[in-house]
Amino acid sequence: MRALLPETVDELVLLAAHCDDIPIGAGGTVLTLCRARPGLRVRALVLSGGGTPREAEERAALAAFCPGADLAVTVLDMPDGRLPTHWEWAKEQLEAFRRTCEPDLVLAGHRGDDHQDHRELAKLVPTVFRDHLALGYEILKAEPDLAQPPLLWPLAPDVVADKVRLLHEHYPSQVARAWFDEETFRGLARVRGVQAGVRYAEGFHLTRALLGAPVPSG
Repeated sequence: MRALLPETVDELVLLAAHCDDIPIGAGGTVLTLCRARPGLRVRALVLSGGGTPREAEERAALAAFCPGADLAVTVLDMPDGRLPTHWEWAKEQLEAFRRTCEPDLVLAGHRGDDHQDHRELAKLVPTVFRDHLALGYEILKAEPDLAQPPLLWPLAPDVVADKVRLLHEHYPSQVARAWFDEETFRGLARVRGVQAGVRYAEGFHLTRALLGAPVPSG
């Protein structure tokens, strides 16, 4: 496993249950990586929203959050809130997607999320991406499920400003929600920044990582 520095990430995988999960949970980190690595190979898989206006929102948003990247986005049509009853389908889709990529870093949701779709996808990630560094982003919402993330990714102030702007620009279907506002996004980034000793940061939960040099089998 190589050190997690922007210059060591050649391929990034982004996984989400819903359109907007990735930019809300990890948009600042994705922006930082793509700006540091022009031509970065980014592969994104979103399980729901396919064939609806939300798919168009997601494709435009991810293109904006991944400037200059070699980006491919797949948006599927799972019904929102139904991943537990579509577990076998989700596992098959994730395995098929895995055969198209070889990432240095995987970003997905985390197991402590109260939303069943986020949580169940997070449980699937280490069963499919077995030899990869996988981090779980956090999504602030009405459910009281925020836990202290052990990993913090510092963000420059201009990155946070761009994240907030792009979220509002590309997800008009969500702006009427009480939690979808600048105070929410900037406030959580500020709290994680205090914990990281910087102005702003995004928090991640460790899903899977290999430590040390590879050991030959046998």
